[in-house]
Amino acid sequence: MSESEILETHLQELRRGTIVLACLRLLETPGYGYGLLEELGERGFPTDANTLYPLLRRLEKQGFLTSEWNTDESRPRKFYRTSAAGLRLAGALTDDFRAIAVAIDALPDSDDQH
Repeated sequence: MSESEILETHLQELRRGTIVLACLRLLETPGYGYGLLEELGERGFPTDANTLYPLLRRLEKQGFLTSEWNTDESRPRKFYRTSAAGLRLAGALTDDFRAIAVAIDALPDSDDQH
């Protein structure tokens, strides 16, 4: 495995949890899968559909998202919204993420060790 492939694997692992948090925060305003996929990418959380849709289903099953079908348009779309439990989870994850960022900032920088 090349160094760039190894780096990409580690970056994917690092981003995995942040996608959950980003979805919960973005879906405080109702949205549908494809629109969310685009917004995540625009906001620096690149994701593919094969990751996002199972995640949305899992978060809904766990009670962190609710959904409803909009059949007003020619093609029905499933809209998701963060539930009250999802808002609490997003708050806890945000607090922890910020604490982790502060802790990482306090670590020696690789430039400082030379």
